[in-house]
Amino acid sequence: MSSYIIEGGKKLEGTVKISGSKNSSLPIIAATILNAGKTTLYNVPNIHDTQMMFKILETIGAKVEKKNGKIKIDTSKIEKFEIPEDLMHKMRSSVILAGALIGRYKKAVFSYPGGCDIGARPIDLHLKSFEKLGINVNQNYGRIECEADKIKGEKINLDFPSVGATENAILASVLAEGTTEITNAAREPEIIDLQNFLNKMGAKITGAGTDQIQIQGVKKLKDLSYNIMPDRIEAGSFLCFIAATKGNAIVENVNYTHIIPIINKLEEADCKIEVEHNRVKIIAPKRLKAIDIKTMPYPGFPTDMQSVIASMLTTAKGTSIIVENIFENRYKYAQELNKMGSKITIEGKSAIIRGVRRIYGANVNATDLRGGAALVLAGLVAKGTTKIDNVEYILRGYENLDKKLEKLGAKWDR
Repeated sequence: MSSYIIEGGKKLEGTVKISGSKNSSLPIIAATILNAGKTTLYNVPNIHDTQMMFKILETIGAKVEKKNGKIKIDTSKIEKFEIPEDLMHKMRSSVILAGALIGRYKKAVFSYPGGCDIGARPIDLHLKSFEKLGINVNQNYGRIECEADKIKGEKINLDFPSVGATENAILASVLAEGTTEITNAAREPEIIDLQNFLNKMGAKITGAGTDQIQIQGVKKLKDLSYNIMPDRIEAGSFLCFIAATKGNAIVENVNYTHIIPIINKLEEADCKIEVEHNRVKIIAPKRLKAIDIKTMPYPGFPTDMQSVIASMLTTAKGTSIIVENIFENRYKYAQELNKMGSKITIEGKSAIIRGVRRIYGANVNATDLRGGAALVLAGLVAKGTTKIDNVEYILRGYENLDKKLEKLGAKWDR
C-alpha cells in the first residue's frame, strides 16, 4: 500500500489544469462496445478506474491502444459476454458494461460490483430497467444472467434519479427496436456527455440534462473520435484545496456551468471567484466563513464534493452543518479528521463542524476515494506532517494529484 506524506501550511498559488472526467469516461468507455468497430478517445484521465475498465474490455476481447494521451479501442472482436467477477468487485462502475453488452449482444453475465464503501448502492434500478426492455434477468448467488430474444423500446420510470441506472438504460436501448422513454432520469452533465458521444456514433437520443430522455433505436453505429469533458469533481476539489490554504490560483479546463453549486458555496464562505471562458480564478480570504450544505442529485450540491468541502470547513470561522442525502456511510473520513484536531460530530445524516483555528499533522487512513481527498486537503492545511495511508482509493479518481499540487506549491512526498 502506498502513502502520501504532506508538509502542511503552504499557500497554493499558480495555475492547475483539470483532467478529463472520471464519471464521464467510464460509461463512454463501456459504450464503445455498442459499435462493432474503432473508437478514439481524448482527455481520458489516467487513473485506476479507467485502467480497470480497459482491462475488463481486453479480457472480453477488445483491443486497447494508448499513445500520447490518445486511446484507441477496437471492439469488433469481442466474443465474451461475461464480466470477470474479480474485476467487477474492484470497481462500482463496472456494472455499466452490462447495459452495453446487452445492447449489442442481447446477453450479459456479471456479478454485483464493488467500489468504495460509502453506503448502500443497490443495482435493482438497473435490473428493473433491463426487465422493462424485455430482458430476462436471473439472479443466482450473486451471479446475474441477462438475456433477451429481442430488446424492444418501452417506458422506464426510475424510482430515484440514479446516474448508473440512467446510463445502463440508455446503453441497453440504443440498438433496440422502437423508442425508449426514461422518466425521472438523472440530469448530471456526465449523462449529457454520454448522449453527445452516442449521437456522434449514430444513435438518436434526446433529453439528456432533463428528467426525461428519449432513445429512438437504430440498427447500427459508426466509428468516431471524441473528447471527454473536464472533471467537475476534480475542479471542485482543487478550488477547495486552494481556498483552505488561503491561496490565490487559477483552475483551467473547467466547464463553469457544471460547478455552479460549488462556486456558490465557496462565495458564501467568502472566497472571491472570477470566471473567464474555461478557467476559474479563486482568491481565498484570511479565514473562511462557516456555511451549511445539503447534498442533492444534480443540479444540487454533489455528494462527491461533500467530504472535501467538509474538510475545508474544519478551520472556518463558526459552525457549519452538512446534511448528506445520498449515501449514508459518507462520513467515515470524520474520525480521521478528528485525529488531526478538527471538531466534527455526526448525528444521523448530519455532520456538525465546529471550526477550529488550526489542525495538526497526524497518521490517517483513506477509507474511500472522496474521503481520501478530504484528508489530502487537511494535510495541506495542517501544522506539521500528515501521512495518509491507503492512497489507492485516491488514485482511483485523481490523475497526477501529487504533481498538480506540487506545481501549486505543496510540499509532498510519496
